Amino acid sequence: MSGLLALLDDVAGIAKVAAASVDDVAAAAGKAGAKTAGVIIDDAAVTPKYLQGFAPARELPIIWRITRGSLFNKLILLMPVAMLLANFAPWLITPLLMLGGSYLCFEGAEKIFHVLFPHASHAVHEDMSVKDPGHLEEQKIKGAIKTDFILSAEIMTIALAAIEAPNVWMQAATLAVVAIGVTLAVYGSVAVIVKMDDVGLYLAGNAPTPIGRGLGRGLVKFMPVLMWILSVVGTAAMLWVGGSIIIHGLEVLGFGWLGHHIHDWAYAVGHAVPAAWAGFAEWSAKATMDGVFGLAWGLALIPLATKVVGPVIAAISGKKAAH
Repeated sequence: MSGLLALLDDVAGIAKVAAASVDDVAAAAGKAGAKTAGVIIDDAAVTPKYLQGFAPARELPIIWRITRGSLFNKLILLMPVAMLLANFAPWLITPLLMLGGSYLCFEGAEKIFHVLFPHASHAVHEDMSVKDPGHLEEQKIKGAIKTDFILSAEIMTIALAAIEAPNVWMQAATLAVVAIGVTLAVYGSVAVIVKMDDVGLYLAGNAPTPIGRGLGRGLVKFMPVLMWILSVVGTAAMLWVGGSIIIHGLEVLGFGWLGHHIHDWAYAVGHAVPAAWAGFAEWSAKATMDGVFGLAWGLALIPLATKVVGPVIAAISGKKAAH
């Protein structure tokens, strides 16, 4: 009997350790996931464009296929590489983060540049001219998964840099939780967003009360506004996150002049307002300055990306570069 009690006590102890480990993974995943907020917002804002032009019945199947592709990107392709880097070449993480941050700055700056100087995209017109809907769907899904790969790489790298785990197994478990949680959050949100207009149309035509029909019409009218808001917020988030990554990376590499000045300026702003608003004012000032730097850096990268990187990629892939 004493042996059985001892065994049960050992099992209880193991269970407590396991429960504590689960709590640690959840806490670490939450902290790491919060660091990726800007990229997540942009991911959710970018994805709905791949569903434009399709019948409502095809929207959820397309989202599910993109979700599966995103999970494959994160868990099968990117996570092993991230773990190898973290344990065998950690010095590479900061340069890779800065490379990803530069991409975010470029994407955000390019969106603003196109708004200020709009021009027709031949690639879009050519893409939408495909006669076979099934072929068009495959093209859109592949394009979305390729875009997701880039954003997922940034998410996984940011999360990895934020994880403080005592061993490699805890690190891997936390990264996997972040990967799955972020993917479900992004594409679950996308599914809700793209189906809201269908819900609105149904309510507008079938709701039994005038209030319900009015709500349906309001949803239909609000969805274009919501998509615009998401686009603006996503672009701002890209510039903010990208700029802050570059600035932090420069500090890690020993070039902390800009980061220190932004910190001092944000601190001064926070202490220039009432104490109740000091924290928010300081954070807002720092985020704004990071975003402005991100915009400037992204604008500087546009000629490099369009005149050098784009043609090189096009030459390697055998595809004509987009103009």
